[in-house]
Amino acid sequence: MTAPLTPAGRARHGGDAVRIRRATARDARRLTRIVRTSGAYAGHWAAMVDGYTVGPAYIEAHQVFVAVGADERVRGFYALVLSPPELDLMFVADEAQGLGIGRLLVGHLAGRAREAGLTAVRIVSHPPSEGFYLGMGARRTGTVPAAPPAVRWDRPELELPVLRPEAPPRRPGEGPSGWSA
Repeated sequence: MTAPLTPAGRARHGGDAVRIRRATARDARRLTRIVRTSGAYAGHWAAMVDGYTVGPAYIEAHQVFVAVGADERVRGFYALVLSPPELDLMFVADEAQGLGIGRLLVGHLAGRAREAGLTAVRIVSHPPSEGFYLGMGARRTGTVPAAPPAVRWDRPELELPVLRPEAPPRRPGEGPSGWSA
């Protein structure tokens, strides 16, 4: 089941509107818990997040945004680094998977990146998440080699274009007003 997006760019989760807000230091424990308990990092992937902490200093120093329900419970989050432009973290709580929260976060990320004057954002993806990012419009640009001991596997490197709203994507061979070349 996918959550419908409302006109304001919010998703519905269990009947509640989900909105995105800037993370605060008070969110640190919940963000850390979402990372450490992520089902996407179970089994042999666990080494990647073992002991990982999203601390107050990290939240204060980076562009960290959370998706929250009407009850203010965090459903997911992302962290955007502006220079060089990269998606540093993105997690959706296990209980919120498949409800449109990830899509909402990526849309918000693209808007923030555009506001910062960026044209694309680099993503080094968790291998099982690559399909999600490709579905969001990212394209594969390479592979980041394993970096043991924490990361024992190669990871897909992707680029997410963040087009300006006034410049919609063009089809190959199409000119500036939609005419064919």
